Amino acid sequence: MCGIVGYIGPRDATPIILNGLQRLEYRGYDSAGVAVLQNGAIAIRRDVGKLGNLLRRVDEAPLNGRIGIGHTRWATHGEPSPRNAHPHLSQSGTTVVVHNGIVENFRELRAELEAAGVAFASDTDTETIVHLIQREQDAGHDLTEATRRAVSRLRGAHAIVALTASEPDRLVAVRIGNAGGVAVGIGQGEMFVASDIPAILEHTRRMIFLESRQMATITRDAYHVQTLDGDPVDAELHAIAWDPVSAARGEYKHFMQKEIHEQARALTDTLRGRVDFQEGRVCLPELNLTPEQARRLTRIVTVACGTSAYSGLVGKFMLEALTRIPVEVDYGSEYRYRDPILDDTCAVLAITQSGETVDTLAAMEEARTKGALLWSIVNALGSQAMRLADGHIAMQAGPEIGVASTKAFTTSIADQYLLALYLAQERGQLTEDQACAHVEDLARLPDLVGQVLEREPLIEALAAELYHYTDFLYLGRGINYPIALEGALKLKEISYIHAEGYPAGEMKHGPIALIDEHMPVLAICLQDAVYDKMLSQVEQAKSRGGIVIALATDGDSLIRQKADFVISLPPLPPLLSPIVAVIPLQLLAYHIAVWRGCDVDQPRNLAKSVTVE
Repeated sequence: MCGIVGYIGPRDATPIILNGLQRLEYRGYDSAGVAVLQNGAIAIRRDVGKLGNLLRRVDEAPLNGRIGIGHTRWATHGEPSPRNAHPHLSQSGTTVVVHNGIVENFRELRAELEAAGVAFASDTDTETIVHLIQREQDAGHDLTEATRRAVSRLRGAHAIVALTASEPDRLVAVRIGNAGGVAVGIGQGEMFVASDIPAILEHTRRMIFLESRQMATITRDAYHVQTLDGDPVDAELHAIAWDPVSAARGEYKHFMQKEIHEQARALTDTLRGRVDFQEGRVCLPELNLTPEQARRLTRIVTVACGTSAYSGLVGKFMLEALTRIPVEVDYGSEYRYRDPILDDTCAVLAITQSGETVDTLAAMEEARTKGALLWSIVNALGSQAMRLADGHIAMQAGPEIGVASTKAFTTSIADQYLLALYLAQERGQLTEDQACAHVEDLARLPDLVGQVLEREPLIEALAAELYHYTDFLYLGRGINYPIALEGALKLKEISYIHAEGYPAGEMKHGPIALIDEHMPVLAICLQDAVYDKMLSQVEQAKSRGGIVIALATDGDSLIRQKADFVISLPPLPPLLSPIVAVIPLQLLAYHIAVWRGCDVDQPRNLAKSVTVE
């Protein structure tokens, strides 16, 4: 989970940057590096593994300078190695960048640059960025304009910091989408840049935060923020409290809001090191699965509780579609109280954010006694669920403080998608073109999430219209019916409003009796294979006086004629649509709870990890 630190000022940049990177170690990484302008030239030190390896390299070959940038990397393009670690240099050696995110159009940009004579020194997508910047500099543009022009060529969500020897008095930072934050720290005659507050908090409490499609030019004494279209921005200055809780929450009102916004980055981190975007392959070494075991599988049983159970229901659609292996989803709390039928051709997949949920652990023990292959998807490394399993997949969501799970839900679904691709790959069920198409969808995922997060003000305004209602019905169909369940769960967890989620086709088998002008109905009505069926449900709800909120696809004019309120999403890959569709439902629940004055992060009667029956 990549980290960025930058410094410009009168002090030696190297120890400041390295110390900042150490404060970001909690986010996970597989390599690290630092670049400093030293005696008029850019000097770089990089290494794989823990920061200790980089520190030793810097001790052996010291760096000294007043401006520099550093990075901890979790691999996406290219294996962990010194040549693939950030920072990355331009071919001239005069410009350097660090980067969080995935360049979705990396292959076409690399081909274009290579055709123009650029020799790449790494396998990364990031290197395309620095070569694009260098090309604009060669055309006569300063670093700010060169960076602005270069990043306008990129697809996806990105956080980028650039430095050039030809302009030794400035850093340029850019944020596009939500691949990672960009905080600019304001000191006395010195400035700092970081992807997260803890990296620079010991140096300053005064910070600004770049929004999507904004960039900052930073000198020792000033900063200038503009949009990528060149319009000036008056960035709000934040005073960050010293206490750890407030510092960790940063610019957000609650941890839940922060964690909703961290999902684009968490999803990027979940893909890092597991997806070969050039070859269209998935690698899950921690699963400890041989090709023979993959081919022998006849059934998968997912066991989980609460939000994780709904994640498993989404995963069922993914796994069955891609692997053609039957999948059952069972509540962990019920599983051991019957005599489940399992053998060594079955895999039991446990999904648990904490890795310590007692009901899920009991279900895992039951599966082990039956001789099944045992897997876990967990967020807490080293937890009991991870230790108990034959193999695991880590969510890479990072710490989740809010009791109501958000980013652990979406990353666990992404992990199941990776599992489905991996099993299909090992069983020989995908052509090369099919695999590449699925991987390209994955590359787009963080940016799609980022686009939806940018629509939060519209959802907040909708919450102001709805917070006084006491009953809600959520409807979905196909792969998005579990998202209706999860949307209803989020609303009841944090706002204490009674809400029910249903498969839309079941509405007329009971819930329709409840619909009137006092019960809003939220319908997930994307333009997918079940669109016409969902339109029918909307019409049935409206004919009975229901207030309809539709989750729809951008440009759908028909649904706007039928629904009272519409939340629009960009067009989505069908199998990945639940990961994006749940974001506005999380935001709606959050803002309704805020309007109702609820304790969002610590709702009554709930705990983060349920360790008793």
